[in-house]
Amino acid sequence: MYVGQIEALIKDYPWMRKEVDRLERILYGHSTPMRSWGVALYGLEAAMPKGSSGKSEAELRKMDIREERAFKRLEKFQDTVFALEMAAEYLEDEKEKVIYDCMIDGMSFREIAYHIGISRNQVKKTKESILSQLSQKSQFVQLLKLEKSAG
Repeated sequence: MYVGQIEALIKDYPWMRKEVDRLERILYGHSTPMRSWGVALYGLEAAMPKGSSGKSEAELRKMDIREERAFKRLEKFQDTVFALEMAAEYLEDEKEKVIYDCMIDGMSFREIAYHIGISRNQVKKTKESILSQLSQKSQFVQLLKLEKSAG
């Protein structure tokens, strides 16, 4: 039921990732590596006060309409990109993880088949298996904030 939505998001991943970087540069003047999101700090770094990485209420009120729209889009895309990057953790087979990573990198079936040394048909079957597995993982579906589609 979520397979089509997940497949569309995987195809959209490359441009969404670039858009996250672009919006972060516009709003914050820099891009924050996603691997540092939610990373625990130790020692003196952990004890030092930190400002929020997001915008404060006062800053949000001062934003113009375009900035506000960009900020909301950034938050939405960050959530989606993060969920798609975490999705490989829900797959058990290493070959499936590699094929999934190739898919989110925007590689075609032909490129993936050549890269791994299998047929395009095997890539298609594995893709269907990956989409089926991901659509059945409620934690992943919740991360993506997908809604049930009729059909």
